Amino acid sequence: MPTLRIDLPVHLRRLASIPTHELSLDVPAPVTIASTLDALELRYPMLRGTIRDHVTKQRRAFLRFFVCEEDWSHLPTNTPLPDAILTGREPLIILGAIAGG
Repeated sequence: MPTLRIDLPVHLRRLASIPTHELSLDVPAPVTIASTLDALELRYPMLRGTIRDHVTKQRRAFLRFFVCEEDWSHLPTNTPLPDAILTGREPLIILGAIAGG
């Protein structure tokens, strides 16, 4: 089971009482954004509904997923993650977007 590095935005880290910007998470195969979020919500149940909708499992509007410096926010969440993420060389970054007017 691969151990992934996950980088969460500060508001989600505070909610889950995670002291550092990055955490390690074991994710069962096949490793995708969806399976990673499943494992994250299992380990930190207080995050359920904060990254994706409870019912539809769609990404929340003001969060983005970055994989190897590429925005994967609009790709299907069942797209396999690359080896750089699976081996822990790169983190999966969940980033809070900023909006204003």
